[in-house]
Amino acid sequence: MGLELYLDLLSQPCRAVYIFAKKNDIPFQMHTVDIIKGQHVSEQFSQMNCLQKLPVLKDGDFVLTESSAILIYLSSKYQVADHWYPADLKARARVHEYLGWHADNIRSTFGVLLWAKVLGPLIGTQIPEEKVEQNKKNMITALERLEKKFLGDRAFLAGQQVTLADLMCLEELIQPVAVGYNLFEGRPRLTAWRERMEAFLGADLCQQAHDTILGVLEQATKKNLPAKRNMCREFPEVSQCMLAVYEVYKGPPAWVGAAVPKAMWTEGFWHIWTCQTRA
Repeated sequence: MGLELYLDLLSQPCRAVYIFAKKNDIPFQMHTVDIIKGQHVSEQFSQMNCLQKLPVLKDGDFVLTESSAILIYLSSKYQVADHWYPADLKARARVHEYLGWHADNIRSTFGVLLWAKVLGPLIGTQIPEEKVEQNKKNMITALERLEKKFLGDRAFLAGQQVTLADLMCLEELIQPVAVGYNLFEGRPRLTAWRERMEAFLGADLCQQAHDTILGVLEQATKKNLPAKRNMCREFPEVSQCMLAVYEVYKGPPAWVGAAVPKAMWTEGFWHIWTCQTRA
């Protein structure tokens, strides 16, 4: 069996891995793991990745998790163009510098609106507006730092050529755009960077990778996404996982911003939480 990638294109890191493999003509077999249906917490998937996160790479007997690690592995194994993950020590350090900052400042911030606009209403739960507004302020702060520290007057985040840093960043910034928050508006430098990225990747590949996320709001409006179901009865592992989280936090995690009864947490609110538990 050749290279296998376990992905859900609703996920930002999954899209980054997918786009990278496609752009570099890396042959792979894709296995779609539907996060909204809880497939990533199934017993079968958990045997491969006990962390129950996506994406996952399987190369023969070798299993690798975490999107940045997967991208570096693919860059090295398939000897892609040097600009993605430069051999030069200082240029490579710039990529790692961004990826380190990305995890705490971009990855943890730019997916919240998807929960607020789509997944919460889907199960009849509303994230308080003040939490949504605070998240928007956090995004603005992160974007200001992104432009000042990493983009500056360069063409791309780590220099004058596209790197893994740009791909990881682009996919995170697309997430709020998909639910109607155009964070590129009024940011000409960032807009020009996005246009350069999409021109480099190609319109067809961008459309292929982004169709799922860019259509999620319309699907939710038309109620084409799975409705609230008794997931604890259908997937007992979901109940165990969610109860463990509830007990650790002594209630729902702080980012939820609402008092959610334990019964509701295990019966339906898992939808929102599972969208956060991706590498």
